[in-house]
Amino acid sequence: MSVESHDTRDNDWLHMRRDAETGIESVHAHFEGHAYDPHDHDEMLLGVTQQGVQQFSCHRSLHVSTPGRAILIEPGAVHDGHAPEAEGFTYAMLYLPQPFVSSITERLGIGDASSLQAAFHSTLTDDAQLIAAIQQAFLALHNNEGRLARDQGVDHLLGTLARHVCLKPSSLRRDSPQELQRARDFLHAQMAFDVSLEELSTYSGVDRFRLTRQFKKAFGQSPHAYLVRLRLRTARALLARGMKPAEVAAQTGFSDQSHLGVWFRRAFRMTPAAYRRQCTNLTD
Repeated sequence: MSVESHDTRDNDWLHMRRDAETGIESVHAHFEGHAYDPHDHDEMLLGVTQQGVQQFSCHRSLHVSTPGRAILIEPGAVHDGHAPEAEGFTYAMLYLPQPFVSSITERLGIGDASSLQAAFHSTLTDDAQLIAAIQQAFLALHNNEGRLARDQGVDHLLGTLARHVCLKPSSLRRDSPQELQRARDFLHAQMAFDVSLEELSTYSGVDRFRLTRQFKKAFGQSPHAYLVRLRLRTARALLARGMKPAEVAAQTGFSDQSHLGVWFRRAFRMTPAAYRRQCTNLTD
């Protein structure tokens, strides 16, 4: 099933399809000017710029992708999007769920290439074989080709991706100070509530006047930005399971459905209702 979303700017468009068997989402989109606000995903993102100049920040660096280049973004990596030139940019992107990636890469002998278990050597690459594999898998999924074509395309893609993956030793996966890990855990546990900086400081044991700076140094975002991203990722997962937007807003800490809608559209360029409908074929 697919969904198409048009922005108020006439030339912006987004077409999305979700593969029911694997949960892989394919997005084909075009944006001019500002594309989307900083956000992250639970999925692994693999895409190709097809037209124009695609500019985005990721891993605290500014990246510029031009036609034919591949974009590799790990789960949890915060990124945004912008078109620095008037013609805008067009891209094709695959969103691969972590459990699915792990099941395939472990069978291929690559190891657990998902979540914080792995990182990419580079956010942008000109590897012709990988670019071709991304495009082949994207077309098979986005055009809803037969199951065999989709399976082979994805398996080939993940096999080709192996040389771009850098597995991290377990000792490097939790290298932030214990106090800041407590602060992050508190945000996860209290996501649905209106958390104050004082509460976060008390729970973590870090002075509130140092907490924001140290949290940002450890995790790349302020506590508030981290909380918003966490709420959006969780909301996206709940919507994909069929929960109604109003219920999702209440469960993830947004003040109401409208508040969720504003943040969701800024990050993902579609409304929560449209995303839910795409994933479940349910309507309110």
